[in-house]
Amino acid sequence: MDYFPAFLNVRGRSCLVVGGGDVALRKARLLLSAGADLTVVAPETCFSFANFIDDNGLWTLRRRFRDSDIDGHWLVVSATGQPAVERAVYEAATAAGVFCNSVDDKGNCSYITPAIVDRSPLVVAVSSGGAAPVLARKLRAKIETLLPAGFGRLAKLADKWRVRVAERIDDLRGRRRFWEAVFGGPASGYAIGGRVDEAEREMARLLADFENSPATAGEAWLVGAGPGDPDLLTIKALQVMQVADVILHDRLVSDQILSLARRDADLVSVGKSPGCPANSQQEINRLLVSLVKAGKRVCRLKGGDPFVFARGGEEYEALVAADLPCEVVPGITAAAGCAAYAGIPLTHRDVSQSVAFVAAQGKDSVDRLDWASLARDRQTLVFYMAVKRFPELMQELISHGRPASTPVAIIERGTQPDQRVVRGKLGQLALLGEAHRIKAPAILIVGEVAAMGASAIPHATDCADVPGTQSDVIYAKQRP
Repeated sequence: MDYFPAFLNVRGRSCLVVGGGDVALRKARLLLSAGADLTVVAPETCFSFANFIDDNGLWTLRRRFRDSDIDGHWLVVSATGQPAVERAVYEAATAAGVFCNSVDDKGNCSYITPAIVDRSPLVVAVSSGGAAPVLARKLRAKIETLLPAGFGRLAKLADKWRVRVAERIDDLRGRRRFWEAVFGGPASGYAIGGRVDEAEREMARLLADFENSPATAGEAWLVGAGPGDPDLLTIKALQVMQVADVILHDRLVSDQILSLARRDADLVSVGKSPGCPANSQQEINRLLVSLVKAGKRVCRLKGGDPFVFARGGEEYEALVAADLPCEVVPGITAAAGCAAYAGIPLTHRDVSQSVAFVAAQGKDSVDRLDWASLARDRQTLVFYMAVKRFPELMQELISHGRPASTPVAIIERGTQPDQRVVRGKLGQLALLGEAHRIKAPAILIVGEVAAMGASAIPHATDCADVPGTQSDVIYAKQRP
C-alpha cells in the first residue's frame, strides 16, 4: 500500500481550509459534517461559499495564505488550484507537523481524501492512492447501490448494544460469533427495513440464547479455492474465509487468495511439494480434528475442488468419525477452469461425448489405470499431476489403441496471468514436456478438443524447437 488507510476523528479539532471556490466549499462541508472547528483563509469566496460561511458562523481570514496560518491547527486542506500556493501550504504544514491535503495535487499531500459512502455511523471509503480519483468515484457509485440507507440504522443498533454484549459475553470468540449471528440473521433485516422495535427484541432474544448456550463449538469447512485466479473463488468460499479462525491451506493456494481471509485468522500451510518432506495426510487429519475440537472454526482451503483429487474425502471421513460438524464448499476444479481459460471445450458433440479426470501421480497410480477404457476414441482425458509421467502416459495410450496423432494440450499454471498452453500430438508428448520445460502445476488434456480454441487465444506463437507443436502464452486477465 502507498497509503495507510485510517479514519481521522476531527470532532472539536481546529482545521483550516485554504481557498474560496467550489472545491474548497465541498471540503469545508465535509469537515464540518464530521464536527471540525473550521477556519477559512481566502482573499475572496464564491457566492455559495460566502453563504455557507455566514450560515455556519465560520471564522474567515479574507486575505492570502501566510505560513503562520498553520499555527494551532490539527489538519489543513488546500483547495486554491494554484500550484505555488498549494506548495507553500504543504511545506508550512509539514514543518509544523500538521496533516495536509492539497486537492488533486498528490505531490503536496501528507494524506489523501477518499471517495466516501456515508451510512453513518457506517462509512465506506474508496481510494486509488491519488492515481485514479475518477475510478475511485465510480467504485463509490457502485457501492452506493449495494448499501441501502438502512445500513446506518443497523450500525446504530450495533453501537447501542455493543457495551451490553461485551458485559454479558466475556470472551472475544463468543462476541465475534454473536455479532456474526446478528448481522447474518433476522435482527439485521429488521434494522435495515426500519422495524427497529422488532430488531431490539431479536437482539435481546439472541443475547439470552448466547448466555444460556455459549457458541463455543468448533466447525470445519472443506473449501475449494479454484484453479488459481482469485476471481474464480466462489462467494460461499469467500464468506467462509471471512469467518474462519484458522485456515489450513495447500501449497498452490496463492497469496492473493489468502489475502482475502479474515485479517486476524491464523494461516497454516499444510501443502505438499513433489519430492519434499511434507505433512502426511494423517497428520493433516489429526490437526484438523484437534482444532475443531478446541472450538476453532477451520477452513481447509484446497486448490481446485476439495473432492477432486484433493483428498477432501479422507478429511471429511476423519471429521465425521470424530462426530464434528463439517461442510463441503465446492470449487472450480482445474480441468474446468484451465480448459476454459485456454479456450478448450472438454466435450464437443462432433468429437467428444465424454470426459474422464485421471490422477497420474506416482507409478502405482499409472499401473492401476484402465488403459483400454481410457484409449477409446471420442473421449476427452484430463490428467492431473502428470508432468513426470508424460512418457508412460504416451506409451500406454498409444499401445492400447489411441492414435499417435491425437491432439494434446498441456496447460501450465492455468488461469494465472502467466498461464502457458503447449499443443502438439500424443506421439510427441514426452518431447513436448522436455522441450518446453513444463513444470507443475500443469494439467494434460488428450483428445480432439485439445486442438480447439487456438483462435481465441492471444499471443499464440509457433515453436520451432519441436516440429509441429505450438506454444500459446495466455494472460488470463487479458482474454477478451
